[in-house]
Amino acid sequence: MVKTAVVLAGGKGTRLQSAFPDLAKPMVPIAGKPVLQHLVETYSAQGIERFFFTIGHLGEQIRAHFGDGSDFGVTIAYIEEDRPLGTAGAVGLLKETLEGPFWIMYGDTLSDIDLSQMEAFHVSKRAQATLLVHPNDHPYDSDLIQSDRESRVVSVFGKPHPTDVDYPNCVNAAFYLFEAEMLQFIPEEPSDFGRDLFPSWAKTHRLFAYSTPEYIKDMGKPERHAEVEQAWMSGKIAARNLRFPQKAIFLDRDGVINLDTDLIKHPDEMQVYPFAGPAVRRINQSPFISVVVTNQSAVARGLTDLDGIDAIHARMDRQLGDSRAFVDALYYCPHHPHGGFPEERPEYKIPCSCRKPSPGMLFAAAERFHIDLDQSWMIGDSPRDIEAGNAAGVRTIRVRTGHGALPGPDPDFWAENLEEAVSIIFTETSLKP
Repeated sequence: MVKTAVVLAGGKGTRLQSAFPDLAKPMVPIAGKPVLQHLVETYSAQGIERFFFTIGHLGEQIRAHFGDGSDFGVTIAYIEEDRPLGTAGAVGLLKETLEGPFWIMYGDTLSDIDLSQMEAFHVSKRAQATLLVHPNDHPYDSDLIQSDRESRVVSVFGKPHPTDVDYPNCVNAAFYLFEAEMLQFIPEEPSDFGRDLFPSWAKTHRLFAYSTPEYIKDMGKPERHAEVEQAWMSGKIAARNLRFPQKAIFLDRDGVINLDTDLIKHPDEMQVYPFAGPAVRRINQSPFISVVVTNQSAVARGLTDLDGIDAIHARMDRQLGDSRAFVDALYYCPHHPHGGFPEERPEYKIPCSCRKPSPGMLFAAAERFHIDLDQSWMIGDSPRDIEAGNAAGVRTIRVRTGHGALPGPDPDFWAENLEEAVSIIFTETSLKP
């Protein structure tokens, strides 16, 4: 296990100064304790023994609080910047010190990530650097990552982003696992990972994106600080760690989130229902994670390809993002068992375990995200959605949008649309509406 972490703790926190003047940003309190102390306690409990703090502005406050780390059961060393070096430049100061793999964390960010799962992913990919990524509710104000279907980073898009381009909601969460060899590629002059290095490293090195619904959020603004503190006080941050069972709301796509125009094959055909964004945002703010599971036989029929499906989902992400909503994960089945279509692709014309009414996509998500299916729900518009939910052992809601009029097995509940379905779940699980 990787037991060393470099924590970037030298930022000025300009936007937070109005609320916490003359206080180093990593020392801003969350529930009466500096955010940096939360970080040390959270990850030392998972086995990190050695921390390096890069400090600058008001760094003496950090030194005075943490000392050599012995009071916290760890060792802490300090790397002091005599001039601002950026996120990457500060880490580069450790070129002659670090020999094995190490974590990079940000001292103004509260998180609770299962390090063992991320490290296992990193090792399985033979990655030189692994970037933690996630969707968030402000993607167009964030650095965005594009990865291939093997999770290898292929492009990095720095903010701000053009409003007429569709990007997947896949945000660089500023939490990394590096091999020591990457230190030699950090220039001596000031530089930042997201802005300067990752865009070029994506073309020359083995960078991978590890996506997780676990909690991670920085406190760059006073209103965000209040949100993070509330998440901590409610227990949401710890509960989202994938060591613990998660609750999920599985969502069909066509007819539930968006208008079903039958075999959507181009992004321009993606029309998210007006009520879908607010409904998904309510899920985002709840203890449930949101997982789309959708049959997309347009691939097997030769109407589009996998890149086309990705483009359609990027359009969906952008439309949901307009409501500050996102889906935590998305699974789709490109197969179709029946032949006879003019442009069909034989390699996808196969029986499979992922195409609903089979529950394969739900089972795959449950394994990946430690989902407790007994505590989870399926919302769909067609009989096969309800059958898949029943086969997976989740509770089911059928909406009357899309194919809701087709005959089929009875769900646990009926709803007019996704918005009402979410309200039913919240009522049944005693969540506030």
